[in-house]
Amino acid sequence: MLREEFINHLALPSDIVPALEVERAEGIYLYGPDGKKWIDFISGICVTNVGHNHPRVTAAIKEQVNRYLHTHVYGESIMAPQVQYAKMLTSLLGQGLEQVYFTNSGTEAIEGALKVAKKYTGRKKLLSFYHAYHGSTHGSLSIGGNPSAKEGYGPLLPETALLRFNELNELDKINEEVAAVVIEVIQGAGGVVKGKLEFLQAVEARCREVGALLMVDEIQTGFGRTGTLFAHQWAGIRPDILVVAKALGGGLPLGAFVSSPEILDVIRRNPVLGHITTFGGGPVAAAAGMAAFEVLLEEQLMENIPQLEDILCQELRHSAIKELRGKGLIHAVLFDDRETSSRIQDACFDRGLITIGFLSIDNGLRICPPLTITPDELKTACRIMVSAIEAVAPS
Repeated sequence: MLREEFINHLALPSDIVPALEVERAEGIYLYGPDGKKWIDFISGICVTNVGHNHPRVTAAIKEQVNRYLHTHVYGESIMAPQVQYAKMLTSLLGQGLEQVYFTNSGTEAIEGALKVAKKYTGRKKLLSFYHAYHGSTHGSLSIGGNPSAKEGYGPLLPETALLRFNELNELDKINEEVAAVVIEVIQGAGGVVKGKLEFLQAVEARCREVGALLMVDEIQTGFGRTGTLFAHQWAGIRPDILVVAKALGGGLPLGAFVSSPEILDVIRRNPVLGHITTFGGGPVAAAAGMAAFEVLLEEQLMENIPQLEDILCQELRHSAIKELRGKGLIHAVLFDDRETSSRIQDACFDRGLITIGFLSIDNGLRICPPLTITPDELKTACRIMVSAIEAVAPS
């Protein structure tokens, strides 16, 4: 009954959705109404980094709900969870990233950051990379790296262009006309493609040379997933604007763009209220996100990432696996073709493991479990996946 109502009354994003009915969730598991459980091997796509229903997160939500849900539009009243979370976050980001503008989602944060980059530089051109994903709204879609995703939605933003990722000879296209270069340190929807350190650092140097802003999208890679708090810290680069979301909210909708007071000052005037949101950084979401961030740091979850990555690489071995790539607990497992990948995804689901494919490649599956996963739980998950692979593509 609920499945039928789901199909009839919700506008769905595709003709193929798993329609998984979840009754409750805890830790790394999702539970259905019939008692069946699945390991969430994708953390709701990099959202539940500290696991589902963490008691500290739910306690923070309940405490804030009992205080207030909403007082005023963003930036017009002082809400303690916003202020405290922004202070905590920026204290760990360093120079040039001292102020936070909260939004409801990652795509909204991208939109705001694009506006800031244009206003601050006085330039119009935006550069991004093939196979990148930055959201689905008009501006974020305009800089997306998958041309097929844009079909039927034009005209999109003018003066955008795509560069080839990890190609040094593309960097001469970053010139004095460019407002911002938008980049992922590790491309998520593109199939977990790591940026080469030489390339990432060269992009930063070129931006500094021509006065373009370096805008780093860490919506998927942030909050410990790669083994460092943020992937740009591993890469040794400093964003002019950092964009975060997903795990930022601890399971509730929250996004943000982070920059310096000098850069963010441009939205205060000429015109006044140059970027506004009603619910961005809502106090309940901010309280949940801050609690999750505290769990990440106090339970030292990042210290376990190297060991867990080693287990992942040791356990996921099969002749049908063409490549296993990534960093920390964000990986892609690649197969020969779309059909094989899709069948393995279904076989994983039947065996109690949830994974999903990518937007810009069709022959891979995501692996990004909660950072709270134990070594034994990770071994179990990997062995389920190997069993599914063996059922579809026997060695």
